[in-house]
Amino acid sequence: MSTLAQLAAPLMPHLMLAPIALPMFTAAALLLLREEQQHLKLFFSVLSTLLGLVASVALLAWSHQAGATSTLGVYLPGNWPAPFGIVLALDRLTALMLVLTSVVALCAVVFSGARWYRAGVHFQSLFQFQLMGLAGAFLTADLFNLFVFFEIMLAASYGLLLHGSGPARVGSGLHYIAINLAASSLFLIGAAVLYGITGTLNMADLALAVAQVSDGDRGLLHAGAAILATAFLIKAAVWPLNFWLVPAYSSATAPVGALFAIMTKVGVYAILRLWTLMFGAEAGASALFGNLWLTGAGMVTMVFGAVGMMGSQRLSHLAGHAAVLSSGTLLAAAGFAENDLTAGLLYYLPSSTLAVAALFLIDDLIDRWRNGGASLAPYERDDTPFLTADLLPTAGGVNLDDDEEVLVGRVIQAAAAFIGLSFLVSTLVIAGLPPLSGFVGKLTMLTAMLNPLGLGSSAGMRPGVAGWLLLALMLITGFAALMALTRAGIRHFWGSFDRMAPELRVLEGLPIATLLLACMALTVLAEPAIGFTRAAANALHAPTTYVHAVMSATPRPGVAHGTDATQEAAR
Repeated sequence: MSTLAQLAAPLMPHLMLAPIALPMFTAAALLLLREEQQHLKLFFSVLSTLLGLVASVALLAWSHQAGATSTLGVYLPGNWPAPFGIVLALDRLTALMLVLTSVVALCAVVFSGARWYRAGVHFQSLFQFQLMGLAGAFLTADLFNLFVFFEIMLAASYGLLLHGSGPARVGSGLHYIAINLAASSLFLIGAAVLYGITGTLNMADLALAVAQVSDGDRGLLHAGAAILATAFLIKAAVWPLNFWLVPAYSSATAPVGALFAIMTKVGVYAILRLWTLMFGAEAGASALFGNLWLTGAGMVTMVFGAVGMMGSQRLSHLAGHAAVLSSGTLLAAAGFAENDLTAGLLYYLPSSTLAVAALFLIDDLIDRWRNGGASLAPYERDDTPFLTADLLPTAGGVNLDDDEEVLVGRVIQAAAAFIGLSFLVSTLVIAGLPPLSGFVGKLTMLTAMLNPLGLGSSAGMRPGVAGWLLLALMLITGFAALMALTRAGIRHFWGSFDRMAPELRVLEGLPIATLLLACMALTVLAEPAIGFTRAAANALHAPTTYVHAVMSATPRPGVAHGTDATQEAAR
């Protein structure tokens, strides 16, 4: 470890609070500003999100220290030991989700600066509260606070979904609110049953208690876990509980839709975290409980997402179904509980999320281009510079030579070229085509299924027939996604010849480019990235270190309960 890292190490546990506290204080401060001060609100929101990204990257680097097989940071905010007090825990998986959330959020808030942030009141405060809920859900180590952060996240998402008003948003928003209230009720019921059986809500303590549950109570334990899992599966958009997602996400404004691309991954994260802790190889009679149901539900969700993409005409609907397809792929692969397969899905998770988020933003540009800007409301126009320069001199919309003769072909405007190339890159990632990260992620998962002998360190089920079925579905759904997105590309880019040049603001192009460059960076850095996800998967399927670190975290001596305390756990 370098000298700088050694000096920073004592401060790193405290930094675990930053992803939660920073957006919380920013949101509260923004509420004190008047709505007329929109530009100032935007500045502070972007600055806060950028600082959150810096903190998340620092935490990711800390979680993946050289030579550490499983680095875990534990923070005791109230200075109470587990399982009695609030516990925050950070490992590689948590750090990965924090960085992914920060990247998508930063791109979304910058994109909103072009026009959407003025479509309603308190947009920036709601946006920051959403980030607070997301970060808390990833960092918390007990079910009670997971529920609290889920509710913060959902409450903010209700306002963000309705941002911009309109009957479509109101109608889909009501459905979204109703289904999530039902999911929250199931969350409480499932958590209450687990608490009644085990006497704890701390995740690490639950992992210890499950193996000790008597045979007479094991059926009730499984029932409580199934109810809790249903709540998470609703949020992960599993079939048939995902009818709400596409109407809700497609009716939201573009930056909100991009941020919502991470929402389904919260459900996937919760299932991965709790399932590997509670029903891993050390769970006794409950080991791998529900894995067949998880794999089967994921496969059906993949089919639903692919069919939905084939049947969609609107690009926002395509993006929504792509999110469903991505979620189904992750859940189906997670059900096998194999280390290398989990490593592949953890690599595929950020790739697909970034591409879907970019597609929501691209849809906004294409929709405005297709309608000649007619969809813009008065508050959406300002004097922000546009990127509308042509690549070649034109006259009358055609390309001329020195003798004023029409050349073959037409001019491609810089903005149109950017939108088209961005759409192409997002299509390649979502469909899983080479050479980008979507292909690398799927190839990693397929390689794990085709080489079961390389999975000897895992205790999960062998691929068998289910593995071959998942392999076939990955190929088929990828081809279906390619066909659907190609058809949309032809309609939007090749099927229209008389459109005016698209208007592209710098604040709109930069976030899209950042999201897609992140996908390319994952491709270029595939080897170290997969090494990181493999280490995260190994720790996930061997939760002993997580359990020991959380349960052995001790309060600071001489400090009263209720004050901040830290404990950096053993590696």
